[in-house]
Amino acid sequence: MEVRTPGPGRGLDMVLVDVLDRPERLGDLRRRGLLDERTHVVAVDVDHRVPTEAELDRRAALWGVRVVVDGTVIDLRELPPVLPAPPRRTLLLGGSRSGKSAEAELRLAAEPDVLYIATGPSGDGDPEWSRRVRAHRDRRPAHWRTAETTDLAEALRSATSPLLIDGLGTWITAVFDECGAWSGGDGLDAVAARCDELVAAWRQTRVRVVAVSDEVGLGVVPSTSSGRMFRDALGRLNQRLSVESEDVGLVVAGRLLG
Repeated sequence: MEVRTPGPGRGLDMVLVDVLDRPERLGDLRRRGLLDERTHVVAVDVDHRVPTEAELDRRAALWGVRVVVDGTVIDLRELPPVLPAPPRRTLLLGGSRSGKSAEAELRLAAEPDVLYIATGPSGDGDPEWSRRVRAHRDRRPAHWRTAETTDLAEALRSATSPLLIDGLGTWITAVFDECGAWSGGDGLDAVAARCDELVAAWRQTRVRVVAVSDEVGLGVVPSTSSGRMFRDALGRLNQRLSVESEDVGLVVAGRLLG
């Protein structure tokens, strides 16, 4: 990576960086004030680590990068001064082990400051779950912050930097527990109220947010009443957040569809 010292009060004119290896380097440079809206960020050493040119172009747009093939002469006058703004609200759906969390992290890799909202349990007392949580932590950029909470509405209302919410399936499980809703009755009304609050906060948030959720409409009908209640509640929440989002994607076998 080539970095020249910027002038007072401004970022670098241009940075050459291998973004396929560690795109979070861009976020760190932005966090340190070395990149701004005038900086031309150019990807180099583009190779087989990305499967297609279309996927390379997609990632470049997500990270604010202009892709230049090795040997190409770069004329800054021919590069657009401003790249399109990314979508403010993104909902990513997928099945178990589909790669939806990795896709969500990819979306925000080049941001200077990200708050990762973990809605699941910490894994205390469950070695297998602890290994999963640790793998997620190790994969995230070191400069990201993490908060463990189920108060997603407040997190959205108070956020001042981009959010990654992972995920809505574990969130609604925790809400069912908190509301005593697994047997139905008034607990389901309390769950519905929490979902209403979340949708309202999602609609009104001013920061960039990417949320991960489980696609529950492709499997068999759950055999238990509690399972069907969970599926219906999460399915309805997914639909409502989708309507309020600028960007919605389905991840299957590590590939983004739509």
